[in-house]
Amino acid sequence: MMSRLGRNNLKNGLLFISPWIIGFVGLQIYPILYSFYLSTTEYSGFGKATFIGLANFKSLGADPLLLKTIGNTLFYTALAVPVGIVVAIVLALCMNQKVREVSVYRAILYLPSILPTFALVFVWILFTNPQFGVLNRLFVALGLPIIDWIGDANFTKPSFVILAQYGAGGPALIFLASLRSIPVDLYESAEIDGAGVFRKFFFITLPMLTPIILYQIIMGLSGGLQIFTQAYVMISGARSAGVAGPQNSLYFYVVYIFQNAFKYSRMGYAACLSVLFFAVSVVIAMVVFRWGRSWVNYDV
Repeated sequence: MMSRLGRNNLKNGLLFISPWIIGFVGLQIYPILYSFYLSTTEYSGFGKATFIGLANFKSLGADPLLLKTIGNTLFYTALAVPVGIVVAIVLALCMNQKVREVSVYRAILYLPSILPTFALVFVWILFTNPQFGVLNRLFVALGLPIIDWIGDANFTKPSFVILAQYGAGGPALIFLASLRSIPVDLYESAEIDGAGVFRKFFFITLPMLTPIILYQIIMGLSGGLQIFTQAYVMISGARSAGVAGPQNSLYFYVVYIFQNAFKYSRMGYAACLSVLFFAVSVVIAMVVFRWGRSWVNYDV
């Protein structure tokens, strides 16, 4: 039986966190439940939704673009997540060096990650333009072939992976904090035993970073599977520049959901795609957490 003081504390605690509870229920729980409902309806976004049962889910198998968008998204995520983690660790190791003005270098390395995504995409479109882009001019100077990073289906997703590394400064700071928390005596003991730089990295630094690596894998998978802004701006910018990704190579899953909902006015089908995405994301998260038990080290 809860005491009077305990009931007062509970009431005051709920009162203080009530803004978060209202926001969580209104902006997280309700949209998820409403999406489940919309997935069983035919709804254009206007008027009244018509209940059609599982018809939207049956239509998934006959959608010619669905597998293409899934393949694009999985390919990008499978490439961007490991590359992003490696780049972030390298940046963190650079930030952790004992050199003069290291704080200035840290700020310079972190600065690109706070720039607006749409601005970075437009700069990247101009930077990689096959006619006058700086990158292709550099390739010509080096005697390399010109690459159409947006118009060639073989390079659109790799160009997205390169573009994503401009945001590696944020994860690098998290890795830097983890590096600074590793006990120095571990390295001193390893030096006494004759361990070199690479042995210390692979047998001390990397195992101690595994919890952060798991965290970045989860965050990277979440961001990679939900990639939208870069793709949407890239499609618009590419069309305005007179080029476009062939074979729907710029179509990612969330872009496809957006277009079904707001371009084709198929809210019910878009909600069906969202439900599928939600279910797959939950399964992937469970698999990754279970896989992490075999290699994540939480002890010194």
